[in-house]
Amino acid sequence: MENVLSVFALGGLNEVGKNMYAIECGEEIVVLDCGNKFPDESLLGIDLIIPDISYLEENKDRVSALIVTHGHEDHIGGIPYFLKKVNVPVYATRFTLGLIEIKLKEHRLLRESQLYEINADSTLQIGKLTISFFKVNHSIPDCLGIVFDTPQGTIVHTGDFKFDMTPANDERSDFHRMAEIGKKGVLLLLSESTNAERKGFTPSEHMVGENLENIFMKAKRKIFVSTFASNVSRLQQVIHASYKTKRKVALLGRSMVNVVEVAMSRGYLTVPKGMLIEPRDIDNYPPDMVTILCTGSQGEEMAALSRLSTGNFRDVNVLAEDTVIIAAGPIPGNEKSVSLIVDNLYKLGAHVIYGSGSSSGMHVSGHGYQEDLRLMLTLMKPKYFIPIHGEYRMLHHHCLLAESVGVERDNMFILNNGDVVDIKDSVARSTRVIPAGSTYVDGIDVGNMEFVLRDRKQIAEDGMLMIILPMSKTDNKVLADPEIISRGFVDNNFSELRRGMIRIIMNTIEELHDAERYSWNVKKKQIKRFIQGYIKERTRKEPMIVPILIEI
Repeated sequence: MENVLSVFALGGLNEVGKNMYAIECGEEIVVLDCGNKFPDESLLGIDLIIPDISYLEENKDRVSALIVTHGHEDHIGGIPYFLKKVNVPVYATRFTLGLIEIKLKEHRLLRESQLYEINADSTLQIGKLTISFFKVNHSIPDCLGIVFDTPQGTIVHTGDFKFDMTPANDERSDFHRMAEIGKKGVLLLLSESTNAERKGFTPSEHMVGENLENIFMKAKRKIFVSTFASNVSRLQQVIHASYKTKRKVALLGRSMVNVVEVAMSRGYLTVPKGMLIEPRDIDNYPPDMVTILCTGSQGEEMAALSRLSTGNFRDVNVLAEDTVIIAAGPIPGNEKSVSLIVDNLYKLGAHVIYGSGSSSGMHVSGHGYQEDLRLMLTLMKPKYFIPIHGEYRMLHHHCLLAESVGVERDNMFILNNGDVVDIKDSVARSTRVIPAGSTYVDGIDVGNMEFVLRDRKQIAEDGMLMIILPMSKTDNKVLADPEIISRGFVDNNFSELRRGMIRIIMNTIEELHDAERYSWNVKKKQIKRFIQGYIKERTRKEPMIVPILIEI
């Protein structure tokens, strides 16, 4: 729309994960982040969830750029799928580009992708948008907030952040730049809300380093540390503690190996020469001289920590008196999986240290608590405010914080994915919606998957029955009693059910065959309908029924 600036999200509102936001100004659309999130137990067989980008596909001639705030999966995990549909220039910091390149190589897209390095001092001109950046601190290197100077006013997207006064990686938030932006005037602020329910300031990462060193000094055998591979400052702290206690370090898990390689090659991680060893060489060293960095802190079934907890990792075993540190808090929904791993590790006789915050001292969040969020609001002094990156209760609490520092309640928008905020004459309104939602990745298939998931859920809940009918190719008559195969349906009294089903099938075939006007497809549908009714009446279950005709 002419003379209207629009802001919307295709992910990251009323959810944690698959962040994707966009600014639409004139003929230009600039996309911010493109992440994924991982499925819960209800999404059987699904590998990833990414944003629905159908609106951007329909307007791909107007999409000018993808700008990435930082390199976490919930901000970069959907990029390969996005670029396959909308191939635009990608702008990100040096470390973030390294992680994006790994993904693009896996999808064989690197050669045809347009990647451009930016930093906190960069400026981009895209149509009527002048885009600049400011440094923020988070749990991964090279994080940026983004400033859009537009004909309607200044829009700021914070990225993920906290205010850590003693960061382990010395990457401090640029307070002066933020204050300068706020002093000039901010029309609209989009700010992350993950920890909007937690009081105070986020503890410093420096605390974790001190606690790690104390544990390393006391440990008598091997030390396993499981954390987010992307938390490079945490990896550096483990490397430092290992160096002080004269330990070698082995890496387990593909993402851990990939991130360490990128971080070392680009100067974000310092590892003394000769410290890294291969997993197969661990047994060549005394147990008190080995540290193992591994993936799986969220309880992922096939990740290294899960396999270690069940004794299924080649070359490496957790033995009695080994120390296992889970240096990450469980993402909501992962608590059960993490608890199972902790139980298994205790059964192996390991000394297990887990839990976030003060409970273990092994993890602090990378997201700002209430006072961090309030400080950002105070620095920016926005007229309008959109809380992002959080579930509804988080967005609600963030609005309360904004109101406490002077943002008018009528100037706040708690949105759903797809809701659009239009700004005209520096006045913001939300009155329209664009297509938005989730797209599922299932192996090489990418799409809605509604019918596939429905079938999988039905099979998971009530099982499946296959009805195999041998029939004559010449006269279309059934040659023998149908064979009925049950999978996940019933164990007891199946013989009686089977006889009843065979009787219904044969009667149905005979009646329809006598009519001489029904195709085999019609007969299959009728068999399915009658069998479903019969089974539901006798078992109160609704298994998937698959009639199969074999012509002989």
